[in-house]
Amino acid sequence: MRKILAISAVVFFSIANLVSQDKSTAMKAVQRLNRAPVNKEVLQVSLPRPTKIRLSNGLTLLFLERHKLPTIAASIWIKTGALSDPKGLPGLASFAADMLREGTDTRTSEQISEELDSIGGDLSAEARFQQGTTSVNISGLVDSADRLMELMSDIVVHPSFPESELEKYKKRRQSQLEEERSQPDFLAREKFYRVLYGDFPASIVAPTPQSLAAVKGGDLRKYHDDYFSPENAILGIAGDLTVTQAQSLAEKHFGPWRSGRFSATTLPPIAPLSPKKIYLIDRPGSVQTEIFVGNLAVKRVDPDYIPLRVLNRVLGGGVASRLFLDLREEKGYTYGAYSNVTGNIYPGILAARTEVRNAVTDGSIHELLVQLERMRQEAVPSEELEDSRRSIIAEFALSLENPQELLDDWLTVEYYGLPVDYWDRYPKEVAQVTSAKVQEIAKKYIDVDHLQIVCVGDRKEIKDVLEKYGSLEVSDADGRPVKE
Repeated sequence: MRKILAISAVVFFSIANLVSQDKSTAMKAVQRLNRAPVNKEVLQVSLPRPTKIRLSNGLTLLFLERHKLPTIAASIWIKTGALSDPKGLPGLASFAADMLREGTDTRTSEQISEELDSIGGDLSAEARFQQGTTSVNISGLVDSADRLMELMSDIVVHPSFPESELEKYKKRRQSQLEEERSQPDFLAREKFYRVLYGDFPASIVAPTPQSLAAVKGGDLRKYHDDYFSPENAILGIAGDLTVTQAQSLAEKHFGPWRSGRFSATTLPPIAPLSPKKIYLIDRPGSVQTEIFVGNLAVKRVDPDYIPLRVLNRVLGGGVASRLFLDLREEKGYTYGAYSNVTGNIYPGILAARTEVRNAVTDGSIHELLVQLERMRQEAVPSEELEDSRRSIIAEFALSLENPQELLDDWLTVEYYGLPVDYWDRYPKEVAQVTSAKVQEIAKKYIDVDHLQIVCVGDRKEIKDVLEKYGSLEVSDADGRPVKE
């Protein structure tokens, strides 16, 4: 017992001695030790090119031979989605995608599920908000390729949108909407995109309870008839097949899909951003503040997209980024702070976000703005830039082992009209992004005079703090103005 007490005392005083040291010095001395050896050679890749075939009905087929495993993965992208939702019915594309596997002209929802279970297949469909596509994905063993493709074509070409299943879906989705609207990160994201995009379709991030209640089976069928056409779609197949087998499967199951008139997605212009402004969504009783800061950036095909990806990795693209190390590791304000860059057929965003205690809301916004300005004013040190570039390339290299991700890469090339050697050149182009280029991009796309800042928190706790940073607008969770 005496020995145990003696050891405990030594441990206690050792810890006390460490704690008594200058904390500010310890926090600022955050270092990454024991780094693994890094090969300095730039990744050289020559991706297997898909065979591109145009079927007689106008459907584009991309096929990748992959013989490592006896599997098949297939995706079809319909070139329409949430960006085409009617003004009065936000969420229509999402509702239609979710309902595709709930019944066809010849199969019920239960039969589809049972058939998938019997062959060990996986089938999903989605139309994400802010996207211009609806995707249907299926995967399984290559021995079941015929049945998998039959199921896929059935829900794409012959969905029935049964009213009974639609009512069940509405009840499930309604509870999800209620849960979403109770979360501060959802409220912040919803307001942030509304501020950035205004009346542009990308401003919508979720359906409204009203649109969910109003949608009918007839609305879903009309949407399907207006947009689902072989000439408005890209089918991708990757797996343990030959080109002849893949084409035969596509012709058999999608060849009978008749081409018809379809509506192309048309987008209005995006209004210019207003001068820097702060938006506060009052959430009484909240002990934390959700913070989003950012502005508009580039389209997916813009040459600046790759340099922006590198900038983002330095700024907040992971746990080794500046925002994470500053706000979490050094200041201890939050569990995480990140940034994000998006690109689409319309200009995407460059944004940073974090969630912090009310007491450090002021310090957190200050640090976010400091790090954004630092990207503009200082060249990124060579070692930090090298780490960021290599982490992007390493992620890309790992993705090449996943047939579905590789297939999505080529569908992306086809959808956006990127060069056929885009992914061959991608590692080299990432590796060639210089500190000067990052700083140039930062000055171009981090528009400090037009940054939009959205916070969700208790107005009584943080309103005075936020007013320090500019013009402030306060609303409740439903978007109604809050008057003092």
